[in-house]
Amino acid sequence: MTHSLAITMGDPMGIGPEVILKALADRQLQEPIQMTVVGSASILHETYACLTPHGQPLANPDDLSILDIPLPDEVAEELKLGEGNGASGWASFAYLQEAISQTLCGHFQGIVTGPIAKSAWSAAGYNYPGQTELLAEKSSTEQFGMLFVGRSPHTQWQLVTLLATTHIPLAKVPEILTPTLLNQKLQLLVNVLRDQFGLSQPRIAIAGLNPHSGEQGQLGTEEMDWIIPWLEESRQAYPHLTLDGPVPPDTLWVKPAQAWYNASFAAQTHDAYLALYHDQGLIPVKMMAFDRAVNTSIGLPFIRTSPDHGTAFDIAGKGLAHATSMTAAIQLATELVYQKSVIS
Repeated sequence: MTHSLAITMGDPMGIGPEVILKALADRQLQEPIQMTVVGSASILHETYACLTPHGQPLANPDDLSILDIPLPDEVAEELKLGEGNGASGWASFAYLQEAISQTLCGHFQGIVTGPIAKSAWSAAGYNYPGQTELLAEKSSTEQFGMLFVGRSPHTQWQLVTLLATTHIPLAKVPEILTPTLLNQKLQLLVNVLRDQFGLSQPRIAIAGLNPHSGEQGQLGTEEMDWIIPWLEESRQAYPHLTLDGPVPPDTLWVKPAQAWYNASFAAQTHDAYLALYHDQGLIPVKMMAFDRAVNTSIGLPFIRTSPDHGTAFDIAGKGLAHATSMTAAIQLATELVYQKSVIS
């Protein structure tokens, strides 16, 4: 079976085209997998011509498989390099829609998404919190999650972090966070660790919500009221797992940070970490793996990864963008596609 990936350009006026051309020039990505860039061929060619004088390795668009998405004249005329607007939002939305459609038809086994600007989507009339929600809607997926994966360049230890809640105000976290939600997220995490990472008996650490995990009710009661009872029930429901927690949030990330730089600490870490809200999980991820973390959508019927950075409009077209995270996103998508095919 021939495996194939779609790589969407993201917002064409950001650094998406640049990091794609830089990533696809990386010899480490010369895998036996077909990669197709979904976007505007003309913009890829313009980016290549603009960046070539900088002397950095770039993939030549002439050598790439490109699924060219035509842009209406009124959209193309409004595009401005380094600026996200309704036109660039229309374009990035169209790229992703086509990639999803082609993937659901079986032409691709996975999608690597370039960065988009939510404000540009909104200006174009598309009101989604992000690409993940569109991917879930179009694939009729009700239960999904945001998993972040980063591999240390120092030790090759891999950090795997799932967010229980994502893009909501901090004040709403205690309201949204429930045993039902954590059941859903834990099940997603167990499934992806088994099906895509090959771990049948993983060790998972679950964060506490409050400082010191509530300090026996002195600093918050959620742990005593329902998180600890939920954990006990989960241990009975998943006897093959090791579920540790609720681990105080200020100490949860100590061993991962040590293992990131020193392989001797790897044995003391967990296979995955379940953070209860956005910043609790992403501050440590970005501290350790800012330029190489990968956002992976789990629960979808296909593989989806994305670099963990934004459009960086301020440096678009200047040759300054680093492709490390895009390269990691493509590498991880390739590994997960193969792992999924072996298991299935």
